Amino acid sequence: MVIFEAVVKNDKDGGWFIELKDTLDGRVEICQDLKIFEEKIQQMGEEYGGRIDEVKWISHESLTPQNEQKVRVAMMEYYEKYKDQIEDSE
Repeated sequence: MVIFEAVVKNDKDGGWFIELKDTLDGRVEICQDLKIFEEKIQQMGEEYGGRIDEVKWISHESLTPQNEQKVRVAMMEYYEKYKDQIEDSE
């Protein structure tokens, strides 16, 4: 199974980033925003023929509530932008 882990962490400047890990080969990519995350996960998924079975989202223990909320809002905006494509793929 192709499983990626997306760990949301605080950055040193008070913002957030996503640490994207391929659990099969251990490779880690750093994504400063959801646009970069989208690009990286697509690139990584292409190595498996575009097949991604699961993305496990994890909030790092040090993630501040403010940053967690920012990520949620950004993900809702992302979903709204791409919901037709997401729903068609389900």
